[in-house]
Parts: sequence; C-alpha cells; structure tokens
Amino acid sequence: MSTTRPERGAGRRTTHTGFTMVSVVFILVVLAALGAALASVSRQQHLAGAAELQSARAYQAARAGLEWWAYWQRKVGGATGACMATNSIVPGGNLAGFTVTLTCSRTPGTAPDTASDGATALTFWTVVANACNAPTNGICPATDAVGETYVERQLTWTLVR
Repeated sequence: MSTTRPERGAGRRTTHTGFTMVSVVFILVVLAALGAALASVSRQQHLAGAAELQSARAYQAARAGLEWWAYWQRKVGGATGACMATNSIVPGGNLAGFTVTLTCSRTPGTAPDTASDGATALTFWTVVANACNAPTNGICPATDAVGETYVERQLTWTLVR
C-alpha cells in the first residue's frame, strides 16, 4: 500500500469561462447603447442648427416680401389707393427655397375707429407676409402635414397715409 497522497486539485478541472462571456456581452450592449445615444444627440443638434439657419432665411424672405409690397404700394397701389390682392412670390438667391404669401387689408379714413390728421383722413394698409419652405398649393402657411424641416415666419407691417 502506498502512503503517498495525491496533490490537491490534481485530476479536477475548474471552469470559469461563463463569467467572462457574460461580462463581454454586457460591455458590448452598454457600448452599443452609448453609441445609439450619441448618434441621437448628434442628429438632434444637426437638425436644430439647420432649423435655426432656415428660420433666419424665412425671416429674411418675409421681410423681402414686405419690402416688395411697399415698393408695389408706392408705385402702383398708391395711385389708386387699392390694396393688392393676396399674392405669393418666390424670392431669388439664397431665399429661393421659400414662398412668401402677402395678404393686404385696407381701412379707409372714413370708416369708424380710424384717425385723421387735422382735416386729412388717414388710410391704413396692413400687410401680412407669411414665408415658409413648404407651401400648400403655392400659399403659406402650409395646411398639409409638414416635416421636421418645415419653417415659417410671419411679419406684419402697417402703412398709414
């Protein structure tokens, strides 16, 4: 009979490979979630920056429409005192992607709640300029469903004579 003892752990295999695999899968899932979150934030920042630029262009388009109306009123409408019918224009240059719809209303000096300058009755013309980048049938503001890149600006001027 032998009196030697087998060494401890001899003949036994220890397996800890399952823990490593779970850790790797967990880390991959966390990294994928972080990547998706960063992509979403980046997309939102890009859209916000583009919307800000388009908003400034819409403002400039509406202002250009008002200036065009003031020129028209001085050259054409001023002679007759008429108010231009609703009209849509498309500015050129950097504003070419926008449509401006101009709506005019006239209040003659003889109507109630109007003012006078001494013996002269004053006439009020009010024009509203709606500028947008996705008009419905060529008219702003859009009445159809609009996308996330839709921008619109509205400016109002009043001319008194």
